[in-house]
This record gives sequence, C-alpha cells and structure tokens, in this order.
Amino acid sequence: MERGIRAWFVHHHYCVACTIIMPLIVMCGYPCSGKTRRAEELKAYFDENTERRVIIVGDGVLGVERNHVYADSQNEKKLRASLKAEVERKVSKDDIVILDSLNYIKGYRYELFCLIKHAQTPHCLVYCLTSDEQSSCWNTNRDAAEQYNQETLDALVQRFEAPDSRNRWDSPLFTILKDDELPLQDISDALFKRKAPRPNQSTQSQPLSSSNYLYELDKITQEVLMAIFNAQKTSVPGDLISVSGATEKVELTRNINMAELRKFRRQFISYSKMHPTENTGQIANIFVQYLNKSLH
Repeated sequence: MERGIRAWFVHHHYCVACTIIMPLIVMCGYPCSGKTRRAEELKAYFDENTERRVIIVGDGVLGVERNHVYADSQNEKKLRASLKAEVERKVSKDDIVILDSLNYIKGYRYELFCLIKHAQTPHCLVYCLTSDEQSSCWNTNRDAAEQYNQETLDALVQRFEAPDSRNRWDSPLFTILKDDELPLQDISDALFKRKAPRPNQSTQSQPLSSSNYLYELDKITQEVLMAIFNAQKTSVPGDLISVSGATEKVELTRNINMAELRKFRRQFISYSKMHPTENTGQIANIFVQYLNKSLH
C-alpha cells in the first residue's frame, strides 16, 4: 500500500512536466444511434491522414452481451470500469484512442475527463444525436443477436444524460445528426491544435517553514472527510460530492465508511509532510484528487 501511495505522489509531483499528447475521442449517444459507424469513419480518416495508430475501445471490442450487461446495474458498472481501465492502458504518445460506448452518464464522462486531465492530453466528445424512435427502428433492423430487447433499450434512453458543451468534461462537443457528415478536420483540430486541460495542482518539494502548514493540513483534510461522510447520507454511487475549498469533486464510486476515510487521511498527511504544497489553499483539491485515485 505504501509503495502505491508513494508512486502516486511521485507521479503527481512530476505530472506538470509531461508533454505527451495521446488524444481521446469519446463517443456518446443512445443505443443504436450510429456511434460505431462514426467511430469507424474517424478511424479511417486518421489512418489515412496521420501516422498514428488508431485504437477503438468499446462494447463490441470487449464482446459485450448487451442485454445481459445493460439489464443489470452491477454488470453495467463493471463494464464501465473495464472500458475506462482499457482506455487508460491503451493511451500512448503515438496513438489515438476512440471510446465507442454509450457513455451516457454525466459522472462517468467526468471520470474520463479526470483521466485525460491527469494524463495532460486533449479529448473531444462526438455525440450521435437521434430520436428514441429512430434508435428503436435501427435496433429492429439489426441481426437478432445484435439487438437490444425493447425494455432494455427504453430504460437506457430514459436514463440518458445528454452532454452539454458548457460542462468542461463535455467540451469540445461535436453533435452529429444521422444525415450529417462528420466535421473531420474540426475534430482533428480539437485534438491536435488545442492545449490539453490544465493538470491538477501538484505537490511541491520544499521544507516545512511553519507550523501553520501542519495546522491547515490537519484541519482541511478533516473537513473534507466530514463533508464526504455527511454527503453519503443522501448520495448514491456515481454522484459527485462538492467539498468546501476545492474545485475538484469527490467521485463517489461506492459507499465508504469513516474508518477507511481516516486511513486514507493518515496516509495523505504522512506523505504531505514530506511533499508540502506551496499554497495551502490547494490542500483540499490535492486531497480530493488523492481520494479519487485511491477509491478507484
């Protein structure tokens, strides 16, 4: 455990120096909205116009049995975790990764944004916008083995959280109707001519100069713990918890008891004493980032 924590601090400390570009394209839309067709169009374009390898990660690649997975919340949660882990493994400085899945949960898209922000790579969202009637029609035209049953499809449409370009995790957003041509050059520019999102505030190696830092470290981390503990009374896994003093939000992937929260806090304080931040105003943000990493 300590070795893993130390590795997190080391990576977190040096991530601001990274300049690796490994762009991610996140597909989004109803079931049977044309996401896979559009993903293949993007792959063909980048294969022809760049020297980068293009990798598609998605339900089809993992051999997902849709009606089995999407009819059960726990199976679906495992699938999302597997897809995210696969994206994390596939990104490299030379590759373009396309995530071809529903990606219909706002909190999950935020998790993907945190992933690319940590890696300091650009990304964009391609939203295949269809009506539920159109998606249902396309579903019935599929081979029987590839179809969603109507109950599952209707439930997914009902739960769908449409992307909004005002959210930084949904931007830049390209909304594509069924008869539209993909704005391929614009998507390429979004990936290669735009700066990556600013990395998370890193810890800075410096000697402890006053007892004030230790006081603030103790007080702020305790306040974060209490905010999480109290928020869990009205939250469910998948929610984002706001914490006073932090712009980052806690990604509540599961319910977590106070004993485990305190353990994470002790570990964070121990290593923060050796790697204090220059700005105590960033303690809450860094602790939230650390918790999000630890809870995944």
